[in-house]
Amino acid sequence: MRAVAFVGFKKSGKTTTVEAVAKVLRDRGYRVAVAKSMHADFDREGSDTWRFSKVADAVLVRAGDTDAFLFKAKDINALFSMVNADFLLLEGFKSIKHVPMVVCARDEDEVRELNDGLAIAVSGVITSTGIGEIEGLPVIDATREPERLANLIEKRAFMLPNIDCGMCGFKCTEMARMIVSGEKTLKDCVVLSSKPKVTVKIDGQVLPMKDWVQELVEKTIRGMLSSMKGYHEGKRVEIVIRDG
Repeated sequence: MRAVAFVGFKKSGKTTTVEAVAKVLRDRGYRVAVAKSMHADFDREGSDTWRFSKVADAVLVRAGDTDAFLFKAKDINALFSMVNADFLLLEGFKSIKHVPMVVCARDEDEVRELNDGLAIAVSGVITSTGIGEIEGLPVIDATREPERLANLIEKRAFMLPNIDCGMCGFKCTEMARMIVSGEKTLKDCVVLSSKPKVTVKIDGQVLPMKDWVQELVEKTIRGMLSSMKGYHEGKRVEIVIRDG
């Protein structure tokens, strides 16, 4: 799954930009998911769903023409693992540093403030000024040239495992910046480029694991199975766990 974050301050044009890009990508046949970071509480205290969440692991909601699945992810990796799409478009999520970003800004100062080496383009309200480039970044009006911005995202979007395994010699944030700058490519990410010894998939999504975790899982499973009648050493062991 490839991802890009659309970051910017309030009223900078993030939602409009995400909407335009999502439409183009979907029209091209891609499965598109959008994640929105909100500052306010989504499920307010005292509501029915809030009360249910105190006694249940997950809450399903059907309200008119909208369905929702409410749960609390342990971390951002667990949240994103719920998504099965070709492209994940993140609105907000300024703290996410393992994906490239499109800076949505109102002026050049905001671009400089928000770009920490992960930006691949600038969009949003600032495009109305007619500026074509800021600090080497193309300024693209998503309302007039959505295809152009989608082309760029199609080419440059990516998502690192965000586990800081250290096998490449860098943290995921550092590697992401080097990929954006052209110093590295996704092939330099050992987790993504190498064939893992142990693969765990949850609803079709691969769960990233460090080498020592893979080794632990392998030895634990083989150790448990070795005592069972009919077990023999094999090059490939497959285990499928179905919930229900």
